[in-house]
Amino acid sequence: MLARAPAFWWHEEAGWQARILGPAAALYGAVSGRRMARGVRAEAGLPVICVGNFTVGGGGKTPTALALGRAALALGRRPGFLTRGHGGRGGAAVLADPARHDAARVGDEAMLLAALAPTAVAADRLAGARLLAQAGCDLAIMDDGFQSARLRADLSLIVVDAGRGLGNGRVLPAGPLRAPLGRQLADADALLAIGEGRGADQAADLAQRAGKPLLRARSLAPNASAFAGQRVLAFCGIADPSKFHRSLEDAGAEIVASTDFPDHHMFTPDEARALLSEADSLGLMLATTAKDHARLGSATGVGAALGARASVLEQVLRFEHTSDAGDLVTQALQSFARRSAS
Repeated sequence: MLARAPAFWWHEEAGWQARILGPAAALYGAVSGRRMARGVRAEAGLPVICVGNFTVGGGGKTPTALALGRAALALGRRPGFLTRGHGGRGGAAVLADPARHDAARVGDEAMLLAALAPTAVAADRLAGARLLAQAGCDLAIMDDGFQSARLRADLSLIVVDAGRGLGNGRVLPAGPLRAPLGRQLADADALLAIGEGRGADQAADLAQRAGKPLLRARSLAPNASAFAGQRVLAFCGIADPSKFHRSLEDAGAEIVASTDFPDHHMFTPDEARALLSEADSLGLMLATTAKDHARLGSATGVGAALGARASVLEQVLRFEHTSDAGDLVTQALQSFARRSAS
């Protein structure tokens, strides 16, 4: 997967680049669509909620998974998270342990998820689900994996970034879609529009045409007051840096300088040194995301100094209706119970 999505993907109208890549996109779409349609989905042995998105890049899957995890805990369940471990080294399925592992081993998202509940990191999602069951979990919340068609989900919730929407609406590599949109909609149970923007209208139209419920949510910064009035150097390695920049500005920060890195980027000593030097020379607060800070957690030397200096703008997902997250968990549990009884 590309570390940086091409800018033309996110233009509303498909340009010449998308047209040139049309034949490759048709082939990719045929293969990905066939995999979704014909994939043999394994039974995990416990209820599974899949949090996915139609496009590549960050759409808010991990914050959504965390919100569902908190809702499951409030219902008295024992949830666990299942992730592939993007940015980690891969290998055999493992339960992420913040005391022993770091982002280089299990990925930055796993470090965030493991702070709330047991988190299995596995390319083989069935093996990961079994690890969660062995750990005493009675619900698996899968962060991504919607298009892989490897594990049967009792509920598939698809998040849509209301700011970016679906871009030019083309399939990889001509656009950001991971598979043909119609095929993906057929397997979705509900859509979640996160934030404000035309993408929310697009999601609403898709949901209406497909007969799927549309939920809405927004990201809040609990510690926004710590950034109000601050002059900052913003740095991050996420799929959509502009989203982080907007969140900082909404918190009242003035972004004097910024440095963007590829998604899941592991900071080098030279990069850390340059960021510290620039912040010192301009008298700026260093501001970053929780995912980026997780990757600095095991750093040594100048990387550790950057992690110690950087302030994290926290982000928590809130559903428009407070009962929505719990209702989704309950729906998945009921679906699993019906399948188990049949």
